[in-house]
Amino acid sequence: MTPEQYVQQKAAASGSSFYYAFLFLPKPRRAAITAFYAFCREVDDVVDEVTDPGVAQTKLAWWQAEVARAYAGEPTHPVTQALMPLAADYGIEARHLLAVIEGCQMDLQQTRYLDYPALQRYCHLVAGVVGEVAARIFGQTQAQTTEYAHTLGQAFQLTNIIRDVGEDALRGRIYLPVSELQQFDVKAHELLKRQYSERFIALMKFQAERAHRLYDQALALLPEGDRRAQKPGLMMASIYRTLLREIERDNFQVLHQRISLTPLRKLWLAWRVQALGKM
Repeated sequence: MTPEQYVQQKAAASGSSFYYAFLFLPKPRRAAITAFYAFCREVDDVVDEVTDPGVAQTKLAWWQAEVARAYAGEPTHPVTQALMPLAADYGIEARHLLAVIEGCQMDLQQTRYLDYPALQRYCHLVAGVVGEVAARIFGQTQAQTTEYAHTLGQAFQLTNIIRDVGEDALRGRIYLPVSELQQFDVKAHELLKRQYSERFIALMKFQAERAHRLYDQALALLPEGDRRAQKPGLMMASIYRTLLREIERDNFQVLHQRISLTPLRKLWLAWRVQALGKM
């Protein structure tokens, strides 16, 4: 299997909403975003799939060393072998990859966030930086597009957090800020026991409203001159915001299930943005 085949398989197997947006890109850009996304999946899988924190830390340290090797011209992993020939063309720097790894390390080091600013730091590393790199690959020409990409990435991450509250709690992680759990009088053990309440629903509505504000802010930040090039990001925004609205319609029944959209619906939403420019 070639490095290119490896990253393609990794991206497709994830079933992520991102994959549907990649389909509409020209081949060189599609190759770059697929390789970068495969890198993100590799390091994220270390946290999600390795049960021993010490082993996970060792694996992430290996990836940090691999980034150094790759930018020194000696990549050894199929993902970095696929990514490095394209990195310079799209402004993908070592700092971007290391920031993603740092975000994954945070998952190993802490399972709670005291307040929203602390959560924002995590979202910046695991989603904002990813948005920045994606915007460069898609064809960014204006500086303000970076701020749009960071804001949109944060909106995506908050949507993920809302969707995965129950699943994350079972893994021992609660991303909802402690200060906001206290504000709505929701106890951690209620999440672990999958106990729904009016207090929990109110807390989740508060989270969803914040995510919607971020989507609106991101769209307002996108310069008109980059709107066409950034269509893949807008496709992802359409998919993720539709998912958020589905969760709202289901009254935030996220403790016992993972609400998702069908592949066909994701493809339809992506095509709608591509062909009609509608979100």
